[in-house]
Amino acid sequence: MQYPRTSRSLVSSGAALLLLLIAPAFRAQNQSATPVPDVDPHVAIGSKTAPIVMEVFSDFQCPACKTLFITTNRQVMDNYVSTGKVYLIHRDFPLPMHAHSQVAAQYSRAAAQIGKFEPVEQALFQNQEKWEQTGDVDGTVAAVLSSAEMTKVRALVKSGSLNAAIQKDVALGHFYNVNQTPTTVFHSKGQTFPYSGVMSYEILRNFLDQLAAQK
Repeated sequence: MQYPRTSRSLVSSGAALLLLLIAPAFRAQNQSATPVPDVDPHVAIGSKTAPIVMEVFSDFQCPACKTLFITTNRQVMDNYVSTGKVYLIHRDFPLPMHAHSQVAAQYSRAAAQIGKFEPVEQALFQNQEKWEQTGDVDGTVAAVLSSAEMTKVRALVKSGSLNAAIQKDVALGHFYNVNQTPTTVFHSKGQTFPYSGVMSYEILRNFLDQLAAQK
């Protein structure tokens, strides 16, 4: 599998993020020739032809990932994804330190296969404190799906068929040198920009607008 060639450094502060237009941490040589690899359309939201692509490497048991989802990315979906400006891709990056994150990733992937990724993603993040204590990922997901949908989801999880897709995301994260969650990788006009950590919607909005304005 061929990935865009990039450098290896990550940026981790809001101020540095805004400087990425001057000195990008990653720069793809030719993104049009080497598109973002292994995109599962079931966990991607928006138009594939959007000028900006956001890959969010996330762990459902990660508190910072919850914060990014609730405070920032939902506004991105409303204001940029729904308007065709951003193609948002979820990437699973379950951390070994989190006992239930792998299972959560499996359930979200299974839900995605039946077209229910968004409500399950929201349920897992919003109820994170509950299921991380009890391990009841199944119950959390069942609360937002029908019994027929849960039958399908449980069968997919039990089959183990989704693990390969999760591991592909992890491998891609390692290629990008992801070492914490959340990490967001932006692609625009042949350039690739990584950002590790939580960013406010205001910072992200300014950055996305700058990317869109680039010639």
